[in-house]
Amino acid sequence: QVQLVESGGGLVQPGGSLRLSCAASGFTFSSYAMGWYRQAPGKERELVAAISVGNIANYVHSAKGRFTISRDNTKKTVYLQMNSLKPEDTAVYYCNKQYSPYDSWGQGTQVTVSS
Repeated sequence: QVQLVESGGGLVQPGGSLRLSCAASGFTFSSYAMGWYRQAPGKERELVAAISVGNIANYVHSAKGRFTISRDNTKKTVYLQMNSLKPEDTAVYYCNKQYSPYDSWGQGTQVTVSS
């Protein structure tokens, strides 16, 4: 049974930082490219950052230079370090496979950037 458990969100002022974590279980984590997605109110879910099996990272344009994705295969965990946060980063953040995401998404973690 696939489980994805996100944590680390919160309320932060513009310019602040947060580190998100996603603990995965129920599948061979090290065999899949993983991604962080976000969904803002009234918008579709979008892929923000992804990391390949070989630790190659890719980012949506708006996240480049501010976000860093990483993974620890021994802990079956993927991280998202977010710096220089902006109000437009406000969303619920989820993790899942980069390709063919599982239907069973986690509960996500709320990130709110506001002064």
